[in-house]
Amino acid sequence: MGKRPLVRRRGRGGNQFRSTSTGKVGSKAIYPRFSLSEQHRGDVIDLVHERGRDAPLAKIRFEDGSVSYVPAVLGTKVGDAFEFGLKSKIEEGNVISVQNIPDGTTVCNIEKHFGDGGAIVKSAGGNATVFSHGDEGVTVKLPSGKFTTLNPKNRAMIGTLAGGGAGERPFMSAGGKWRNFRAKGKKYPIVRGVAQAAYVHPHGGGRHQHVGQSSTVSRDAPPGAKVGSIAARKTGRARIKERR
Repeated sequence: MGKRPLVRRRGRGGNQFRSTSTGKVGSKAIYPRFSLSEQHRGDVIDLVHERGRDAPLAKIRFEDGSVSYVPAVLGTKVGDAFEFGLKSKIEEGNVISVQNIPDGTTVCNIEKHFGDGGAIVKSAGGNATVFSHGDEGVTVKLPSGKFTTLNPKNRAMIGTLAGGGAGERPFMSAGGKWRNFRAKGKKYPIVRGVAQAAYVHPHGGGRHQHVGQSSTVSRDAPPGAKVGSIAARKTGRARIKERR
């Protein structure tokens, strides 16, 4: 059969294709597991960068001496004090349950399920808006424009996450782009199948870079041949005419 295609080797797994653990802070950037009845106050003692994450992390120390890493909002600086609890003020950086956040408030780092520590709207520069409160829960408008209804107990952080615009900065070298993709476990560079050799990819080989056969394959095709348009119903110019 020859050499396995790159996508097939990636699917097998292994350290070669996994995101590296070097440069990680050593813990998940989630809220500490405080109960709703507790009220806590923490001070920002440092702002750190975690490899593979565009938004900076705020290192927060609480009254009991425990330390947690939480994505920082715009304007966060060392020495700021954040509040965690139902009685917290509606101020930048404070973490409150969405049931106590007024409509129209900008929030980020929202819990999808109560107690997960924040699972959605965690990208740099991202924010959501508390839309309404109802009997079914609290409706939040996500950055994509979609609406989702959450458990009123779910916590969220007031404000917009820092680090916005980091993805708009151009890469000055191929090595810099490779390191950025490598930190997130993404595939780079992406090589076209027709540019590869015949023993490496089914579309490779020949005197000219062309597929040389139908690029539509069955959904039940074996892994070595399952490349191109998989189980495509329509391809080519006929599809373009229908769009017009």
